[in-house]
This record gives sequence, structure tokens and C-alpha cells, in this order.
Amino acid sequence: MASIKRYPWISHFLGSPTGYVVHLQKGQVRHQGVGQAFWFRPANSVLSEVPVDDQELPTLFHAITRDHQDVSVQANVTYRFVDPVAVSNRLDFGLQPTGLAPATGKEQVATIIGQLCQSHAIDQIATTTLAEALERGVSQLRAVLSEALRTDTRLLSTGIEVLGVQVLAVRPESDVERALQTPVREQLQSEADRAVYERRAVAVERERTISENEMASQIELATRREHLVAQEGANARAKLRRKLPQDSSRRRPRPNAKASAPQPKPTRSGW
Repeated sequence: MASIKRYPWISHFLGSPTGYVVHLQKGQVRHQGVGQAFWFRPANSVLSEVPVDDQELPTLFHAITRDHQDVSVQANVTYRFVDPVAVSNRLDFGLQPTGLAPATGKEQVATIIGQLCQSHAIDQIATTTLAEALERGVSQLRAVLSEALRTDTRLLSTGIEVLGVQVLAVRPESDVERALQTPVREQLQSEADRAVYERRAVAVERERTISENEMASQIELATRREHLVAQEGANARAKLRRKLPQDSSRRRPRPNAKASAPQPKPTRSGW
């Protein structure tokens, strides 16, 4: 932003790197350019400072579709002043003394570009339905507004060049938007519920598989235990059968030695 130092009967102007100053004295151009510094007499001088950097202009307006639905369009226009002298002659960018109302050049540019955007957008949206506007409205409006603003004779004669147009959103009214979102939300909710049910079914199936595996393990352990008990019983019976003959042989009585010994024959003396 330029600065002005005021002294009695004379003032000093120091420009900025982004401001193009035009110094008129008695209707004649005395100084012009970027980054100027000069002395001037406030009594017979007029100063205008036009920004030469890129300017951003957000805009928001409403339009009616072919099926009588209201939509809001949000856009952003990037422009710059390519002919500062013509701009200073057509728009108010004057540097006012302290205490006076500031220049309204930017507000005038915003009004001009905003009205142009709204006019061309209304004409374009009026030929489309709500569904078409929501589906392809952003790209269509971007192309229409870019072409219309870059070829507009008023902007070109004023020294304004449009660098780009970005259409950020085309949205219906809140009630219509909620109604359009309801089927999608219900579909997403049903898909979420189906996913929950599927996860639950998978979890139940896994629990059933785990229970079956545990039961099969228990059955197998019981079968092995039964086979082990049967094998132990069979081993015990076999061992008992082998032990019985040995015990019977040990318990058989031996022949009496006295009974088996021959008796002596009686002698004659004994008779």
C-alpha cells in the first residue's frame, strides 16, 4: 500500500510494488508506474492507485432450473488489471485525503463481474434439470463463465483480464438436498446392516466350528481313555491267567515218605 507524507503546501508519495499510480496535475499525466516516489502539490494533483497483482472475487448467487428448482452457485473469479490507466479513467481508484470515504473501485469491479456471472449462469441453468445441474453443472458453468468473462467487451474496454473461473459448488435447497440424500443414506445403511449381519454370521460360524472342534477333541480323548482302560483290563486279565497255573503247581501236596516206605517183614521170632 502506498504512503503519503503531508507537509505544508506539499506532499510526498511513496508507491508500493503492487500498486500502479497515476499522477494527474491539471489534467496532464505527470507520473505513472509501479513503485514511484515523487513530490506533488495536493491543491492541483489527483492520484489514483490501481493494484496490479491478481485479485480474487468470490461470488454466490441463485438460479432456477428447467424443472423450477432453486439452486445456489458458488464461484470464484481471478482477474487482474492489465491497463491501469484505462482502469483509473473508468473506475474510482483515487487516493483520498484522510477523513474522506475510500475509493470504491474494487466494489465496482465486484459488482460488474458478479452480475455477469449471475446473468450467464442463470441462462445456462435454465436449460437444465435439477439432476443435470447437480451432475454436470459445475463443469458446464465453468466453461460457460470462463468463455463469457474473457470475451466480454465491457471488461476488455475497462482494462480487466479474467484469468480463471472456478465453480466450487452447485447445490439445491436444504430440504431438496436432504430428500435426495435419503435414498443413498438408506442404501448405505442397509449395506452397513448387511455387513454387520455377515460379520455376526461369520462369528457364529466360527464359534460353532470351535465348539465342534472342542467336542470332537473331547470325544477323541474319551475314546482313547476307554481304549486305554480296556487295554489295561485286558493286560490285567492276561497277567492273572499267567499267574494262576504257577500258584496251582506250588500248592499241589507232596507224597508221604512214611506211607511210601516198605514195611519190614515179621521175623519168626516175632511170631
